[in-house]
Amino acid sequence: MSTTIAAPTGMAGLSELKQSAYRIRRYALQMGEVQGQGYIGQALGWADVLAVAYSHALNVRPDEPEWEGRDRFLLSHGHYAIAFYAALIEAGIIPQSELETYGSDDSRLPMSGMATYTPGMEISGGSLGHGLPIAVGMALGLRQKKNPAFVYNSMSDGELDEGSTWEAAMGAAHHGLGNLICLVDINNQQADGQSSKVMGFEPLADKWAAFGWHVQRVDGNDLPAVLKAFDAARALTEAKPRVILFDTLMGKGVPFLEKREKNHFIRVDPPEWHEALQILDQSQQAQGALA
Repeated sequence: MSTTIAAPTGMAGLSELKQSAYRIRRYALQMGEVQGQGYIGQALGWADVLAVAYSHALNVRPDEPEWEGRDRFLLSHGHYAIAFYAALIEAGIIPQSELETYGSDDSRLPMSGMATYTPGMEISGGSLGHGLPIAVGMALGLRQKKNPAFVYNSMSDGELDEGSTWEAAMGAAHHGLGNLICLVDINNQQADGQSSKVMGFEPLADKWAAFGWHVQRVDGNDLPAVLKAFDAARALTEAKPRVILFDTLMGKGVPFLEKREKNHFIRVDPPEWHEALQILDQSQQAQGALA
């Protein structure tokens, strides 16, 4: 059965998380400007989740990205790499100066996530449907070694089309993997069109629950709700895997990108990059004035 998370009020650290989400969006736009295109819609929509993950939930050491006690964050949807790099910059794992190298030859920031290139990148994602099976194996391995770290699997709603995802979901429940947290971005868009029309997936919360998972579904662009969902997932004592379904808006924070009918992969005219950054900055300044 699914759990509805209401947004709390007055939670400590929320102001810092808003700043973190803003910077993640800004870093992603700056990287996108280097190539003039990219998966910017996803980066803007997923920024709030990444802000909570890297500024609040994950146990990591920025100066020691392969520390054995770290929580593992798997980027199953490798095309979200631009968003992930922005989060790694925000977390201090990658220096901000490297964003100018995004997608360039010999860069540690290739356009699709590759573990051999980037500190903090656990797997080479992009072949959709592979992340959750790998996460199940990692979670089993950590439990065998009595390592208390969590494994997070970040994935897209397009991956719900893949049989490997559901096989892994069944296996995780069978093994009682309470150290596994799956984060699903439900932005209802993939390369072939609206995800729900390519392959209908509702009622999604009920499906995950039927597979034996603890389920939450929240607005992925509501920071207090995202924060509470992460805390609830980590605090659960029951030996079962946890999934958080995040409904997000692609292009969040930049209205002219939010309204694009097709924004799975965005090409932006040169003047629009400056406009997007300006809109983001003005919005952040206005929120600061109202705080």
